[in-house]
Amino acid sequence: MTPESLLASASINIGLAVVALWLFSVLKKQPRNAVVYYARRLSDRHHHRPLSLHSSLCLPRFLPSVAWIPRAFRVSEDEILSRHGLDALVLIRLFKFGIRFFLLCSLLGTSLLLPVDYYNESDLPTRKEYSMDAFTISNITRGSNKLWVHFSCLWFISFYALFLLHKEYKDILVIRLQQMKELRHRADQFTVLVRQVPLCPEHDTRGCAVDHFFSKHHRFSYHSHQMLYDGRDLEYLLGKQKKLKKEVEDKRHSDILSNGSQEHKHISTSEEKLREITNMIYHLQSETMLSEKELPVAFVTFKSRRNAALAAQTQQHSNPLELITEMAPEPRDVSWRNLAIPQKILPLNKIGVILAAALLTIFFAIPVTAVQGIAKYEKLKKWFPPAMAIEFIPGLSSVVTGYLPSAILKGFMYIIPFAMLGLAYLGGSISKSNEEIKACNMVFYFLMGNVFFLSLISGSLLDEIGEYLTHPRDIPSHLAAAVSAQAEFFMTYILTDGLSGFSLEILQLGLILFDIIRSYTYGRGKERTPYLFSFPYFRVIPTVSLSIMIGMIYAVVAPLMLPFLVGYFCLGYIVYFNQV
Repeated sequence: MTPESLLASASINIGLAVVALWLFSVLKKQPRNAVVYYARRLSDRHHHRPLSLHSSLCLPRFLPSVAWIPRAFRVSEDEILSRHGLDALVLIRLFKFGIRFFLLCSLLGTSLLLPVDYYNESDLPTRKEYSMDAFTISNITRGSNKLWVHFSCLWFISFYALFLLHKEYKDILVIRLQQMKELRHRADQFTVLVRQVPLCPEHDTRGCAVDHFFSKHHRFSYHSHQMLYDGRDLEYLLGKQKKLKKEVEDKRHSDILSNGSQEHKHISTSEEKLREITNMIYHLQSETMLSEKELPVAFVTFKSRRNAALAAQTQQHSNPLELITEMAPEPRDVSWRNLAIPQKILPLNKIGVILAAALLTIFFAIPVTAVQGIAKYEKLKKWFPPAMAIEFIPGLSSVVTGYLPSAILKGFMYIIPFAMLGLAYLGGSISKSNEEIKACNMVFYFLMGNVFFLSLISGSLLDEIGEYLTHPRDIPSHLAAAVSAQAEFFMTYILTDGLSGFSLEILQLGLILFDIIRSYTYGRGKERTPYLFSFPYFRVIPTVSLSIMIGMIYAVVAPLMLPFLVGYFCLGYIVYFNQV
């Protein structure tokens, strides 16, 4: 990749970021968009500070401002913890870790490693001054004493990263223990989830078996239990009841306006159906019906947190496949549908999830390889001569090789987190937080395999495929030598993911367009409710972790990437502070 391609990518991404941030600063001032940008404050009943929005048509309402940017750096961590929770604080500290780490690395890289890489002592007249390879370690000849500089910097960077990681772990651990101390009376800390409950031989019920077992073996610590029931029929009827209630209210409202006798008949018919559904709900909630829909799952409550933790971490039955215990999640975090899945089917679900994730990874290897073919334009011309037509338009080849590959790759990767979250849901996790944790892991491994390793392999294959066919033994050495050649691609990836990705993230253009379409179609005349969604940690954390990994790997190989990473984490900190 030439410097012109990198400059084209940087220019396009900076332009998109400026436009997106300018639009955000204007759109957030409009009262109509408060349900999008101030959803949390509007839904928070205890928030008494009014929104400072311009309701009249005045000039400041349509002027962009940057007052929201320095506000992100003035908020303390205690305020973030009290308002948004520990998860949001960990995310913000992840960006702070990236800023601290790559700021020092960039100072070291630009002041020491870049001059060492560029001013090579051998063959100065033939140096590739118009290639980005002149700023990487590949410009150093094999066996040069200058490699000791890189080796020393690698040791320093590694120990600095370990120091920061240890400090972050220690600080988060202290905050976590303090939070557990403040929330020590929460019910889920005294509750254990028990699965595969056998039937009681005397009364032929599972609830009786739970009570007998824990009363006998946990006599002094057992408090109570609650059995779970299959509530799919009840859930369906409750949804139907809610729909009918809304229908009756709408008909009564239209009846008041029209004063027609026909509407009275429709109302009486709907009310009759509503009474029937209500009676069916009461019937399903009776003891006889509940006993028929009893699941082999129970929540068992203990008198102390110590006894609950002890029961959750020990085997309760001589048969390890019965009375399986684990700590219960928070009530709002429970995945109720997954608790109804039989224990013997869960291994099959997990195997299916692994196979589906593997197939998804293999499928996405095709676009990743194609993207590398676009990035390696000089080699692509040899394999696909019609691509030479791009050269007839001035500047187009720089845009195609510099910006287009990373933009295409980012577009393909956008749907991956949601696909992995769906697979994690099918895996049978007992809580929504466990589903997001599994999705985070799967997304990170997917990105590490497809975005990083496959980009290295496919780029190197396109470079030296003929050499590999003639000398297959030299494949490892060729791949090791070709790693620095992909530094330019990852620079453009960081620029696209940081500048364009973060700017579009804070703009929320899709939600704005959806709100406009909804207001003028099926939602016309209805009250607009805030768009309050849970934060997509499963999408953000793996992407940021991949950028940290790329930065650590290329800190010594291509130090020119380090200043881009500093900007990446600074913009990410500002954006996601506003998002949480």
